[in-house]
Amino acid sequence: MSSSSSSRSSNNNSSRKENPIDVRLREVMARGEYALIGYMVAGYPDEHTCLDLALAMIDGGVDILEIGIPFSDPIADGPTIQRASYIALSNGITPRKAFDIARRIKDASNTPLVAMTYYNIVYRLGVERFMSMAREHGIDGLIVPDLTYEEADDVIRVAHIHGMDLIFLVAPNTSDERINMIAGVSKGFLYLVSVYGTTGERDRFYEYTTNAIRRVKGLMMGRVPLAVGFGISRKEHVRLMIDAGADAIVVGSAFINIIEKGNNDKDGMLKGIRQLAYELKQATKRLA
Repeated sequence: MSSSSSSRSSNNNSSRKENPIDVRLREVMARGEYALIGYMVAGYPDEHTCLDLALAMIDGGVDILEIGIPFSDPIADGPTIQRASYIALSNGITPRKAFDIARRIKDASNTPLVAMTYYNIVYRLGVERFMSMAREHGIDGLIVPDLTYEEADDVIRVAHIHGMDLIFLVAPNTSDERINMIAGVSKGFLYLVSVYGTTGERDRFYEYTTNAIRRVKGLMMGRVPLAVGFGISRKEHVRLMIDAGADAIVVGSAFINIIEKGNNDKDGMLKGIRQLAYELKQATKRLA
């Protein structure tokens, strides 16, 4: 999987057509706002309902949609998203079906889409085939949480060929040196995990989170926007992250919880998803 570091550099610096994620983030910032990135699991609670829920999320104010391609061992995900992934898998959702769902969302909304999945899925399909299929189905970016910087050269190269933003993650305890390396190859945005552990709603955040945001933002020197996710579920959380320096906020489990607690009341789920997206989006707007 690895190749030379020089190929990383050349791929990072070569010119290419601007990605819809980059365009959307610039548009949002030009309006005096910060970006809201919503997360859904493809095929949850079922293949058809998830499309309507995604559109409700977008209608409520989500700027970019992250679509989880379900995997049997989602190590970065907490219990809420794990349960959603298992249900999606039991519904027969495959990467191909997840791509089909993404295509329908893109056709209905023209919203920038980011796929999130694990390297095993990319490897089984083949990096070239995965990237080609993803782009053909309207996916603009990719997050692979278990893909390390050291092993990413081939994926970076193929993503660049297909105009895909390959988005990397860093954590509060990632070293300055490593953040600098990862920020140099991450496209679209750099994703800072706000807390130690897996995804899932939190009641509160600690000072190490805001300190990490300030540190990472300073090290990035404006190379790409900084997105912060994991545990964010309320407008107060959004303001906390933005005040510390985040350019974008990623929210997942809070949306999934609305679906999980919806008891198959589709109208109620749609209303709840739309309302939460609206409240969180309002919190991303700069205060007068």
